[in-house]
Amino acid sequence: MHGAGNDYVYVNGFTERVDDPAAVSIRVSDRHKGIGADGLVLILPSETCDFRMRMFNADGSEAQMCGNATRCIAKYVYDRGLTEKTTVTLETKGGVKTLQLYPVNGKVERVTVDMGEPIIEAKKVPVKWSSDRLIDQTVDFQPEKYAVTAVSMGNPHAVIFTQGISTMNIETIGRKIETHPMFPEKTNTEFVEILSRTHAKMRVWERGSGETQACGTGACATLVAAVLTNRLDRKATISLPGGDLELEWNAESNRVFMTGPAVEVFTGEF
Repeated sequence: MHGAGNDYVYVNGFTERVDDPAAVSIRVSDRHKGIGADGLVLILPSETCDFRMRMFNADGSEAQMCGNATRCIAKYVYDRGLTEKTTVTLETKGGVKTLQLYPVNGKVERVTVDMGEPIIEAKKVPVKWSSDRLIDQTVDFQPEKYAVTAVSMGNPHAVIFTQGISTMNIETIGRKIETHPMFPEKTNTEFVEILSRTHAKMRVWERGSGETQACGTGACATLVAAVLTNRLDRKATISLPGGDLELEWNAESNRVFMTGPAVEVFTGEF
């Protein structure tokens, strides 16, 4: 399944057992010798929510959250009759997420995810910085220097506003920022071009997976960073290589809401 091109292999943990999900993720994610994906997602029972997710990157590392994956989980559980609810709670390592499903003729096509409140306190992102927030401050990644805003949406993000992202060598700089010592848990990195007060385009380098077609938490972090630096309004469209996501950072609740597609590509046995 994919959300705006951010594709994962999904396994029904109610009926299947995956003893070594890290190893399985590495195998299935290989785009030449496996299925081909940004990682593996397990849909599991939860003691506190309707469902629980565990997700593993293409390199086998476990991640806290993925906004695009949460939408695909919502589609999976509804389309397959695991729930009749159109509002579903999901337990993740990045906190509880509430999903609003929009079924059409019995199938979910779009989902709104309550992504929760953003974290901008440096030590909680986490990012090693001299002040309590890292907002639009220049960092030397040698030889490149970029103004960085650090935001956590349950996982760490470094948001960089720049120009010419379409031709940027994102692999070289993305890998360098991901593993920079200032990010003790590594980081996802967003390279963002502002098009208007309500529209931006973005490329993302995800820790553990490399460049992906989309990143839901990254789009949310981008909106937060853009509002903090007065580049975007609180409601905006973020265009990614895999498609568009609709974002809103609600001023009253301080919560970020993301709406986007969820698509099943195929099902099979591995």
